[in-house]
Amino acid sequence: QVQLVESGGGLVQAGGSLRLSCAASGSIFRVYRMGWYRQAPGKQRELVATITSGGSTNYADSGKGRFTISRDNAKTTLYLQMNSLKPEDTAVYYCNAVQSPFARESWGQGTQVTVSS
Repeated sequence: QVQLVESGGGLVQAGGSLRLSCAASGSIFRVYRMGWYRQAPGKQRELVATITSGGSTNYADSGKGRFTISRDNAKTTLYLQMNSLKPEDTAVYYCNAVQSPFARESWGQGTQVTVSS
């Protein structure tokens, strides 16, 4: 499987920006999709954005126009650039990787993002 470690979370004011990073290690050669998810207190985990091995991206409506998912050339680090942050973006953000075969998933420990009004 793949080990994932998120970093870059913190406290920011509304309207500010933050870039999250996810370092991947292990069987990364079998990863075909990575993504960011978030979970706010009392809420279910929800999709933020995904990116495939071919570079195709998908965004939840909540982050469209504000968030950008990307990865480095070696595909060992995943990023989430978050601009124009809103208080409702406050959540624990989790990195996710999906591996072949059978779409097995790995998750990071999460990083807290808090946006103050």
